[in-house]
Amino acid sequence: MAKKPVTPASKVAAKQAAVRSRHQEDVFTLDPLIDPIFQKGELRSYLVTEPSPSVLKKRSIHTKEYWMLSSLLLIAFYVRMYNLSNPNSVVFDEVHFGGFARKYILGTFFMDVHPPLAKMLFGAVGAIGGFKGDFEFKSIGDKFPDSTPYIFMRQFPALLGVGTVILCYLTLRQSGVRPIIAYITTFLLIIENSNVTISRYILLDSPLIFFIAAAIYAWKKFEIQIPFTFGWYRSLLATGIALGLALSSKWVGLFTVAWVGFLCIYQLWFLIGDLSVSTKKIWGHFFARGIILLGVPIALYLGFFAIHFQLLNKEGDGGAFMSSAFRAGLQGNKIPRDITEQVGLGSVVTIRHVDTQGGYLHSHEHFYQTGSKQQQITLYPHLDSNNKWLIEPYNGTIHNETFVPLINGMKIRLKHINTGRRLHSHDEKPPVSERDWQKECSCYGYDGFAGDANDDWVVEIVNYRSQKGEAQTFVKAINTIFRLRHAMTGHYLFSSEVKLPEWGFGQQEVTSASQGKRALTHWYIETNENSILPPSEAKIINYPKLSLWQKVVESHKRMWKINQGLTSHHHWQSSPSEWPLLLRGINYWNKEHKQVYLLGNAVTWWAATLSIITFGTYVLVTVFRWHLGTPLSTNKHVFNFNVQTFSYVLGWALHYLPFFIMGRQLFLHHYLPALYFGILALGHFFEIFTGYLTSRSKYFQQVAFVLVGLFSILSLVFYVNYSSLIYGTPWTKASCELTKPFSGWDYNCGTFFDTLGEYDIQEKSLASESEIPTETVVVEAKQTPKAEPKLAKQDDHIESPAAAEPVEEKEVKEEVEQLAPPLAVDFEEETPKVEDPQVADVDASSNDEKSVEEKQQQEQQQVEDESVHQVQQ
Repeated sequence: MAKKPVTPASKVAAKQAAVRSRHQEDVFTLDPLIDPIFQKGELRSYLVTEPSPSVLKKRSIHTKEYWMLSSLLLIAFYVRMYNLSNPNSVVFDEVHFGGFARKYILGTFFMDVHPPLAKMLFGAVGAIGGFKGDFEFKSIGDKFPDSTPYIFMRQFPALLGVGTVILCYLTLRQSGVRPIIAYITTFLLIIENSNVTISRYILLDSPLIFFIAAAIYAWKKFEIQIPFTFGWYRSLLATGIALGLALSSKWVGLFTVAWVGFLCIYQLWFLIGDLSVSTKKIWGHFFARGIILLGVPIALYLGFFAIHFQLLNKEGDGGAFMSSAFRAGLQGNKIPRDITEQVGLGSVVTIRHVDTQGGYLHSHEHFYQTGSKQQQITLYPHLDSNNKWLIEPYNGTIHNETFVPLINGMKIRLKHINTGRRLHSHDEKPPVSERDWQKECSCYGYDGFAGDANDDWVVEIVNYRSQKGEAQTFVKAINTIFRLRHAMTGHYLFSSEVKLPEWGFGQQEVTSASQGKRALTHWYIETNENSILPPSEAKIINYPKLSLWQKVVESHKRMWKINQGLTSHHHWQSSPSEWPLLLRGINYWNKEHKQVYLLGNAVTWWAATLSIITFGTYVLVTVFRWHLGTPLSTNKHVFNFNVQTFSYVLGWALHYLPFFIMGRQLFLHHYLPALYFGILALGHFFEIFTGYLTSRSKYFQQVAFVLVGLFSILSLVFYVNYSSLIYGTPWTKASCELTKPFSGWDYNCGTFFDTLGEYDIQEKSLASESEIPTETVVVEAKQTPKAEPKLAKQDDHIESPAAAEPVEEKEVKEEVEQLAPPLAVDFEEETPKVEDPQVADVDASSNDEKSVEEKQQQEQQQVEDESVHQVQQ
């Protein structure tokens, strides 16, 4: 048969047909997968791990997909940017994170439980928008003044939310999902109610999820690169950077680092089994991944903390959480300076507790209501004359001719300067603590009383915590850490975060103890005055400047401690067991008969949970069948589904399950990073359902696509029906009541008007500044660290008339002094936990006889201890 001649016209027609075919394949039926390659070795078969160059080409974004990406971008932009000016007042945790942004602008130090990056970004955006820090973000519902660029600041998380949407699409494409399925899955993320809500306000969740999404995308891009090529290193470095950004925003980023770490181990296992990969290359994989995926995040994390400390260089309310050495580096601090280093008999000193923030060893003319009813001994966080103690020899008077240094093992007494009574301990139960190994500490004595053996304490220097050299033999101000052992009982002067009741002004209890954490018996001298020491011999010191590492370590100790202390009940907290089923939401804002309530898109939420459960069941069944001899499928669709879905379900588990072992307050938004992994897994279920499982019949594939499309419409309907809770827009009571299938969805339908027309009337009334009654529900922000004046009340230091006479001390037999003191060696038992670590309110009581100077000092101390805005995760 003669060959049909090829004409130019037929060539053009054939080319156009090929273009049309390629266009249709790219968008709907593009196959981004290749068959896995197995080779036979001498003893076994093995999987070839090196990706084929064709995979990268198949999964790259084609020009035909640009319209899809553009439409996703526009829809996401509209959904997240819509009506950002509403509410025009502070919403939920904007109280904290808006307040932190303000403090970055002002440069005042604060303490928070989260790393600094996301907060610094909000501060930078606020500064760019012209925010001068003149609005405090003090309470939920506070109206923003015109000078606060809150819309501009809210646009930042909204843009990151849009970026997360694009990353979701790109990630699904890199993991082998067809464009149409990636499009549908990403659309579900766009209209996922909770993700929309957290993207619209000054909260940390949107930056966190964006950085996690960036890490996932970079990792999936890395997986299909040819090893040790430029693209491979570039994707690996991008993964490390994204991990560092996530970790620097919230500690949840550690779970993402762990996810990448697990996948590295998983892949290295297959690399070791790949006989085509040399040992040298395996080590190359190991070192490259280890250095970049650990080194880069750590470097970024420390770098952002360095910037954080540089920006917050002024004394602020967060200083109450930090040590004196840390605060000494802040501008405007009140930390003592130019201190005489040599400490000896006759020195007037202030003594600080090392391992709590209780402050100085303190006494005042107020008395215990229990036990011996002698004068109180407490820890007090403020500079005060009642913190001063005279160091006396235990057996005589001080000789003013010669300076006698305080050395390790010396027995001394501590006499309270203002009251003349001595630090004392005896066999009485403490006022609050109930452990048998703790005894009461008090101040005891009166005019003409020389003291007794229960006033004697032995100085024991803690060598490993003291500065090397003389400070390990002689007690030096600031540089020597020591313990005070009661000579009679062998107990050590001890304090934990247990607080005295109201009669003790909420100040921190001090006892003597034979057990407990050893560090809670550690003390040091901060100020020191000694008239016996010749001025020419006095060595003047100050707190040393802390290194970046020392600041980071101290900050993290405080962050961890505060985080562990967030245990009080919050009305909107929830249990991790409730999150996958979306049993409860969070009320974010409620004002002017409108409401913002964090609630997920139940259609997408439940489908993601179902996909996780289904995959877990599928894995168990497949492994069981494999043990019975059924070979694992090597079909490219099944193989890719198994590998990719496993990685996303692993990510879901690592970002969800750890919350079960956390004892702190937890909220629904803590589940959102895990939900993102669940949505990615859901996309692979759509892929296998509309592809491999229905591939034998075109009709079944069409039905599968219709079902996925109907699912998307159902999700869209949910988004629309509940959109008033996202945007804080008008809603009616009747419409609201129709949307409450569960009691746990506890948004208040009584908040809304009966008709939409009433909102128009309200708007006109508000515009004319006329007052109308509005139903407002108080929304509670999350508990976060506070260093308010609630812990240590300032006492008036005036002894009450009822306690004017000294309480008679029990008789002490002379021979008791000669007994060898028992040694307290068991100092490892945990001390009791304290529910409220916060500083107590400044005592409202005052005394007319106080000097003006004392009153000014109290006012200054109140200012110093203004509360740190709290934060959650």
